[in-house]
Amino acid sequence: MGILVAIIVLSILIFFHELGHFAAARYFGVQVDVFSIGFGKKLYSKMIGKTQWSISAIPLGGYVKMKGQDDTDPTNISYDDDSYNSKKPWQRIVILLAGPFANFLLAFILYFAIANLGVPKLLPYVGTVGEDTPAYTAGIKKDDKIVQINGINILYWENIGKHINDSKHTITLIVDRNQTLVTLQLTPKIIDDKNVFGEKITRRIIGISPSGEQTTVYFGLMDGLDYAWEETKKASLLIVQSVEKILTGVVGTDKLGGIITIVDVTAQASSAGILALFFFTALISVNLGVLNLLPIPALDGGHIMFNLYEIFTGKTASEKVMTYITIVGWVMLISLMLLGLYNDINRLVG
Repeated sequence: MGILVAIIVLSILIFFHELGHFAAARYFGVQVDVFSIGFGKKLYSKMIGKTQWSISAIPLGGYVKMKGQDDTDPTNISYDDDSYNSKKPWQRIVILLAGPFANFLLAFILYFAIANLGVPKLLPYVGTVGEDTPAYTAGIKKDDKIVQINGINILYWENIGKHINDSKHTITLIVDRNQTLVTLQLTPKIIDDKNVFGEKITRRIIGISPSGEQTTVYFGLMDGLDYAWEETKKASLLIVQSVEKILTGVVGTDKLGGIITIVDVTAQASSAGILALFFFTALISVNLGVLNLLPIPALDGGHIMFNLYEIFTGKTASEKVMTYITIVGWVMLISLMLLGLYNDINRLVG
């Protein structure tokens, strides 16, 4: 069941991406010959208007084939009024950007849905206090509720670490202990730690952990839109930073995951409930949006680079150069996919 859900999720993500391209292409009057979910042998096809809508056997992606635009044959060009090539470079760029934009929009919609379904958040109740820590020395006790840090109200546990880490010197805490407010002062301890990318960092702590008590937060319309915007930005920044860390060697290529990992984690998320599935689907949608903007010729970002070249130089790249760069792009893309698959198999075997 989990694998079926994963395939459905991937198909929805691909559909939204290609629908973005399709909508923008049709807006500018470009004929779309094929709209396919998946690659390879067509399992189902139907002509609607002048477009063949298809579901293909290999659900590892999808494509929109526009008149005059063919990644498998860059020389297959048409200059008819309803062809991709007859459009101005900026119009082609809009068509190319529409796919990734659709992925960001889908993530935004999913985060907005999460905001209205209810977001679980840990409450700021202290569970344990470490011995020989600033919190222990200051007199913080189990079941204390932290209500203020340096005059800033604390609603949820997630706010505590940020405000402690942002402080430079001694901090003032107000805790609710048996319905009595107690003011405490303490100096955080600086420790060596690692961030999500495995880089060494320093962090300020006071030595407490949460009790596990939580609540569900429901957002209204405006707050929900704000939550969706912030979460989409946060997810986008995380993916961009991840790509940067891989390119600079901070994160090893062995951390790359392929289709097996995506299916496996999606299946796990679906078994954890609708919220977990929505969170993960939104993250994967953002991931698709960001990765498709990379300047690799086989991706949207590569085609955008060709059109920017035409805008700045006033001429198109030669057919020979286009063909060569496109082949290199496909080699890079297939190599990355094979590396991800290799890492997936290694993780399964390991």
